[in-house]
Amino acid sequence: MSTDARGFSLIELLVFIAVVGVAVTGVLAVYSQTARASADPVVQKQALAVAESLLEEVLAQPFTYCDPDDPAADTATAPGDCAVPEAAGPEAGEARGAALTPFDNVNDYAGLTLTTLTDLTGVVVPGLAGYSASIDVQSVGTFNGLPAGETLRVSVSVVGPGNHRVVLDGYRTRHAPAL
Repeated sequence: MSTDARGFSLIELLVFIAVVGVAVTGVLAVYSQTARASADPVVQKQALAVAESLLEEVLAQPFTYCDPDDPAADTATAPGDCAVPEAAGPEAGEARGAALTPFDNVNDYAGLTLTTLTDLTGVVVPGLAGYSASIDVQSVGTFNGLPAGETLRVSVSVVGPGNHRVVLDGYRTRHAPAL
């Protein structure tokens, strides 16, 4: 028998298996983390799209001294000119997406929380089951040369799966005869 026999000893084989096992575990951990994080941009983009849509919806509403249902809404130059001055929150009976009495002023959205996202007709938006939104409307002091109370800051916050949050702010100035 020759002592020049070539091959691996049992110890060398076990060390090789252990090293390869540790390396594969490290690679799989990185792959798993990457796969988990790869959904985040999709969630962020969807949350951003929802926030943009809601902000656009709110900012498209009128911002007048009176509720738009008030006959003096187009001519009022101060809250005292209104039968019912516009206040934060919806008027009695108004609801987002209601067929007969929908929100009709920026202030109606103040404090609105949507745990289920719906379109303006009240239909649940498919694919957004894990998303929720809240809207805050606050009066701003002097802003861009406008007197205090003539500008609102609208803040839309959307939370998606994995607790990913997107917050967008927009500003709405009053469109009334006084300006």
